[in-house]
Amino acid sequence: MIISRSDNSIFARWWWSIDKYLLSSVFLLVLLGIFLSFSASPAVSVNQGYDSYHYVIWHILFSVSSLGVMFAFSLLNLKMIRRVGVVFYIGAMLFTIATLFVDDGNKGASRWIRIFGISLQPSEFVKPLFAVLTAWLLDIYLKTKDKTLWLCIGFTLAVTVFTLLKQPDLGMTIVIFLVWMCQLILSGIPLWLLFLLGGALIGIGVLAFFIFDHVHYRIVALFASDGELGYQVKHSLMAFQNGGVFGKGAGEGIVRSHIPDAHTDFVFAVAGEEYGMLFCMLLVGILAFIVIRSLLIASKEKNTFLILSLVGLICIFGLQGIVNICSTLHLGPTKGMTLPFISYGGSSTWASAMGMGMILAITRKNVSAEDKDE
Repeated sequence: MIISRSDNSIFARWWWSIDKYLLSSVFLLVLLGIFLSFSASPAVSVNQGYDSYHYVIWHILFSVSSLGVMFAFSLLNLKMIRRVGVVFYIGAMLFTIATLFVDDGNKGASRWIRIFGISLQPSEFVKPLFAVLTAWLLDIYLKTKDKTLWLCIGFTLAVTVFTLLKQPDLGMTIVIFLVWMCQLILSGIPLWLLFLLGGALIGIGVLAFFIFDHVHYRIVALFASDGELGYQVKHSLMAFQNGGVFGKGAGEGIVRSHIPDAHTDFVFAVAGEEYGMLFCMLLVGILAFIVIRSLLIASKEKNTFLILSLVGLICIFGLQGIVNICSTLHLGPTKGMTLPFISYGGSSTWASAMGMGMILAITRKNVSAEDKDE
């Protein structure tokens, strides 16, 4: 399809201003996610009493609809992104708080709520929206030097962290805290405050180790010897060993039949067994390219809100990928955090699409000039 540069339609203006390298990389991730669902999902579907392609069909629906979500958010200008960050964050937090009262709990956690018959995890949407909201608050502070804004910034973090810990979701809490610290560092906070915040993060981890049984178990399991490894981690490492460099071939893997979360938390292990180390390196390379290119674009900008929001959003994207891959390779404690656009899950896929849509919007050409005109 040829689009003329003289075309002034919304789609044409979007097409000529969007970063096509980022767009192509995300689109490739979505396609690879659909491709892997045919390997990872059927065995899980059968084990749970569904038709073989139950999760495959749902994964395709989630993936296709996520492209629509991403496109819609990529059309926003910086002013609209700020508004969306505030309004949607409040909505996502209200639904997240509601899960503490209406969710009966799954594996000891209360994270889900049914909206119009669809089961959603609202805290997934909090992550990108939190990054945008804090970026906006920090931008206002840097322009006005109004110290009362620190109350808003601190209150936003406190409410978010408290709610996530009540679910409990320590992994997402740490990701939120790390993103917040990255934005503060870019804002030029004093070195002593950085060390104080780092100590607070370590303190949260230590307390969680002694308070939450599942955290204690996962940390202990991380340092376990080969004979003491957890069931899923043990089979995950076996999958990479079986796959080798080139993999056993499509449909030839066995890990998908043994791990209950093969289509979600351990989809990377399925990829390693059936398609090998080279395919896994391709996935990691695409994720790394998206992160590095976004950071390079941020390094060339002068708009404070653009820099802070872009860095926050891409840190969430990158950290989510790192946590999932490290969990699969036994390089970190197991955590129910999905691989963006690859793992099965409607909430995580739509939230990733929302975040990536805002990244594409922020990295559009002349987006800073549009913000000044307004």
